[in-house]
Amino acid sequence: MENLTDSIVPRFLRYVQIWTTSDKNNLETPSSEGQWELARLLADELNVLGADSIEISDHCYVLAVIPASSGFEDRPVIGFMAHLDTAQDVSGKNVKPIVEKNENGETIIRSDGTTLLGADNKAGIAEIMGMAEYLLSHPDIKHGRVLIIFTPDEETGKGLPCFPMERINVLAGSGSGDGGQKTLAACYTLDGGPLGELEIECFNAIEAKIQFTGKVIHLGTARGELNNACLMAASFAVMLPRSESPEATDGYFGYYCPIGISGSLESAALEVYIRDFDLDRAKERAAALESFARAVEAQFPGGKVKVEWKFQYYNMKEKIDCHPEVLDKLKEAARRTGVEFFLKPIRGGTDGSRLTELGIPTPNIFSGGRNFHSLGEWISVSEMEAACRLSIELVKIWGE
Repeated sequence: MENLTDSIVPRFLRYVQIWTTSDKNNLETPSSEGQWELARLLADELNVLGADSIEISDHCYVLAVIPASSGFEDRPVIGFMAHLDTAQDVSGKNVKPIVEKNENGETIIRSDGTTLLGADNKAGIAEIMGMAEYLLSHPDIKHGRVLIIFTPDEETGKGLPCFPMERINVLAGSGSGDGGQKTLAACYTLDGGPLGELEIECFNAIEAKIQFTGKVIHLGTARGELNNACLMAASFAVMLPRSESPEATDGYFGYYCPIGISGSLESAALEVYIRDFDLDRAKERAAALESFARAVEAQFPGGKVKVEWKFQYYNMKEKIDCHPEVLDKLKEAARRTGVEFFLKPIRGGTDGSRLTELGIPTPNIFSGGRNFHSLGEWISVSEMEAACRLSIELVKIWGE
């Protein structure tokens, strides 16, 4: 297999310069205009490459098909997925990617330190596009039908809103020789970290919104009368155990994380993320928020605290375990391409979490990136190429 960096790297450098930061406070999908720009670019590029059934949904999902080789139409249909948006934790506008050698002589790409890079997840997009280019330009490689899916607003935690499942089923089913297959046999996200990292389990994720209602009176006559909603919210926030925070945990330990606080004397709001690999433990954490709420009301007589929470996504491990061939083929692709793989729990989630919940097992593959969501984000060029090679090999294996 020839050098793939000539396909992957120029694409990646082009994609990261499109401002696609999503906005979790915008209920529309997509939540930012730049995602449309990238979606249209990708659709145009897929058209040039010769992909079939290229479309952009009303909510900015990009779909395309790499047709099956002649005689391989009855093979299982699989998909590859990556997301268009970047996180709003730090700026993703005017990204200036720098290609350089690090202290080990490895070629990396980083931002100039004023923005994130956008490897999460434009590296995955570039790697999938590199795979598509290779397969479409090498008809001698025999394989089944492959779907390409690019999604909006992954970083908002919305969980594939308005996902075009019916179109996915049509595109998958139309390639099956016996007409029996109605959806993908498996899908793979390329949204992971360093070389060899494969992921089949993730957090159960809960988003909690806590509303505080105080009692306002002139500050000059406030003694014994004022209930300060801002102070109520702050009191609640400090009840969240610091030993169970993102910065204090790793591995399989879950956490609470306040991610936003706002308000006035009369009304304040606090948003909290709960993450845990164990579903029952995640529910226990949500129940604990009610205890914190009652404790705050006791501190501020007359003040009111309302807690509302919902699941954002679930741990995908149990459902992937029901389809062992999905991981077995991934491991075999790693072996054949010389990648020393390891399984690691995702301390977060991917769109694959939600797709698995919808019935399509979707493990996550490394993309080569480091320090996601930060000004220090960077990615290894050789590991990007390795992810692309592994994906090509995975397509071959599913076609065997």
